[in-house]
Amino acid sequence: MAAALSPPERASRPSPMMGLRPGSIDPKAERWAGPVFAGVGILALAVCTIIAAGQPHGDPAQWRTTLLLAAASGLWLLVLIPVFPQRTRKPWLAIGFFVVLLAAATVLTSRLDPFTAFASIGYPIAFILFPTRWSIFAAAATAVVPLLAKGIWQPSPPWITAVSIVGPILYVAWFVGAENEQRRRTNEKLARSNAQLETALTENAALHAQLLTQAREAGVLDERQRMAREIHDTVAQGLTGIVTQLQAADRATEAADRQRHLDHVHTLAKDSLTEARRAVQALRPEPLADSHLPEALAGLANRASGTSGAKVTADVEGDARPLLPELEVALYRVAQEALANAEKHAHANRIGITLTYTSDLVMLDIRDDGRGFAPGDRGDGTGFGLEAMRQRVQRVAGSLTIESARGEGTAVHAEFPAIPSPAQAS
Repeated sequence: MAAALSPPERASRPSPMMGLRPGSIDPKAERWAGPVFAGVGILALAVCTIIAAGQPHGDPAQWRTTLLLAAASGLWLLVLIPVFPQRTRKPWLAIGFFVVLLAAATVLTSRLDPFTAFASIGYPIAFILFPTRWSIFAAAATAVVPLLAKGIWQPSPPWITAVSIVGPILYVAWFVGAENEQRRRTNEKLARSNAQLETALTENAALHAQLLTQAREAGVLDERQRMAREIHDTVAQGLTGIVTQLQAADRATEAADRQRHLDHVHTLAKDSLTEARRAVQALRPEPLADSHLPEALAGLANRASGTSGAKVTADVEGDARPLLPELEVALYRVAQEALANAEKHAHANRIGITLTYTSDLVMLDIRDDGRGFAPGDRGDGTGFGLEAMRQRVQRVAGSLTIESARGEGTAVHAEFPAIPSPAQAS
């Protein structure tokens, strides 16, 4: 009952009196349940005393004793008010209160029949003071103990015996029915919440697939534009230079001049061929075609160690697994670009690559002990290499963080959702 309910559910739910037990009472009912039940008990005791007073009494002294016991029982019911809020923290207080109340009701019932109705107050008090499985025993004691005492000291009329047996049965049936109804409504609410959650998960999966498709299309377009720029800046310019040098060689009158122009043509052709091969290989990293990402990064680290003179290491943390090809390409290219920047600008002695797999993320860290850079240098995003790295990461829904300071090295951190490869997912 402590959970928040919507207005319709709050209007249709059972009364806070239904299902009252430690830990499940409505917070509003907590404030008035103790005084209300104490008041109802005192009222029942007063009515029973008035009815008993109208009956003939053989011994006035015994009647006075009964009145004193009834007054003491009424005062004892007031103890329920401070005991009720502490019933869960100090259960021994609740047990003590109930035992004394049951004893008083038993003695009064054994003296005069009208007090049998007062003993019935033990049923609701048992269910509000104790957890459900213990309240059943307390209710059973309320039914059995006064009845046994009545049978020992004074035989009871049949109607009192019937009330003593049927009363608790009806109350327990009502209580269990209320609990079942509340549980049914809670289950229906959970079923609706689960259905809404499943619908939301389905919609999120569809949106994720749509975003991934759009990211792929955007990546293809960006890659085409990049290749167009590279071809224009390298191969096309190289071919233009070759044509220019051949024309100059045709116009040359000296053999030495002609040979010099032909040597330039040879150099431009070699450079253009190298650039063309590099551009073609950029479409799909060759190391990833023959090995998994961790092995490809290890090979990249070995090659960087040979070309830069720095000690380059590659480590893997977590359980490595095949990822979406676009993610592996992005991770490889980020590592490649970060190593290239470290080789060209950092003058580092040590470079570390760490690839980390978690349940839902894959992270790449490249750290070097080079000279670093400060904000405003090329590392602020104005450099083409770092900007291209950021764009590549963003195309596959990743994030890139670059931290550096002059003389303190550079740290590159890339983070991606760990989307498995289609073959692995199937």
